[in-house]
Amino acid sequence: MNQTPRGNRLHIALFGRRNVGKSSLINALTNQDIALVSDLAGTTTDPVYKAMEILPIGPVLIIDTAGIDDVGMIGELRIEKTKEVLNKTDLALIVTTKEYGIGSYEKEIIETIKEKNIPIVVVENKSDIQEATTEKRREKENQNYPFVEVSAKNGEGIDRLKEKIIETAPKEVEISLMDGLVKKGDVVVLVTPIDSAAPKGRMILPQVQAIRDILDHDAFMVVCKESELEDALGRLSRPPDLVVTDSQAFSVVSKILPREIPLTSFSILFARHKGDLEELVKGVKAIENLQEGDEVLIAEGCTHHRQEDDIGTVKIPNWLQRRIGGKLKFSWVAGTKFEEDLTKYKLIVHCGSCMHNRREMLNRISRAKAAGVPMVNYGVLIADVTGILDRALEPFKLIIKEI
Repeated sequence: MNQTPRGNRLHIALFGRRNVGKSSLINALTNQDIALVSDLAGTTTDPVYKAMEILPIGPVLIIDTAGIDDVGMIGELRIEKTKEVLNKTDLALIVTTKEYGIGSYEKEIIETIKEKNIPIVVVENKSDIQEATTEKRREKENQNYPFVEVSAKNGEGIDRLKEKIIETAPKEVEISLMDGLVKKGDVVVLVTPIDSAAPKGRMILPQVQAIRDILDHDAFMVVCKESELEDALGRLSRPPDLVVTDSQAFSVVSKILPREIPLTSFSILFARHKGDLEELVKGVKAIENLQEGDEVLIAEGCTHHRQEDDIGTVKIPNWLQRRIGGKLKFSWVAGTKFEEDLTKYKLIVHCGSCMHNRREMLNRISRAKAAGVPMVNYGVLIADVTGILDRALEPFKLIIKEI
């Protein structure tokens, strides 16, 4: 359970004023002392993440945040960090007390959460020590959100809170990698190059997830390197129902694979799994409109050691500049960082986003769209520059609309 990547977990974030007991509530939910607890207001500064499991939901990521009523210059920065968490939040817990009820701070954050269409549960903490006034009790009763009264200190109401989380949490956080592509009894070939960028002794996350999802669909698979693909195909008693390759091996694999066999890439699978495949395919069309001197943002979800032929800093810039026949200006962001002002860019090129959850990737696509900037991901771009995008999208013909 603890090996489930963060990006595949339901993200549950706690929001509330300082000293309402958010950290204590996380400790009660996880049954561990993982969040620092103090009577001093403002103990939590940066967001704190804790992986756990809530059955029957499964793996979740609990996020503790700084108080929404923090003060001063540093306090304002903490509040901004807290609001950034909303970009990845699947379910929001608004933590308050009988003393505060749903006051101005709570109403402000609730309005922001509503704008993002994030489900809400209101949690009234410290039931063991505080009595509600008639006005606050009436305010509570008029809320249009699921409500739970708890005491993080003695555990009262924690089981009810877990039940409410299960009832309120979105049921489909992500699309399965192979839904609509693989059925029971199918044979899938996974082509997984082992080069200088491959992690020693293990496979990269998209490959591992694809293997698991194929098994979940009761299908069979063959895993090989691109250099062994021809031999692997020859050993099969019938042609595979689908071949999935690493994006950078697209060109080699497409030449080996008969045209009638469906072919796509791990990165294109992730474009649908984590984001909006249709929008990302639309984004690749913008490459034709790039002109010399235009600015391009390249965004990656993880921070890794750069290789000499790094995909994000070397290969993609070279491909784009060769395509337009001129020089472009490039900026790079990695990890959780994403530019606030996107309007100066003519194109955003994003990684497969295996380290982000789907809500965060959809948020980035939405922000780019609002700024009028097309976005494409690595796999779609690579398929386009190698001239096989149409073939790579064919397996999705029953899933995405005409673009």
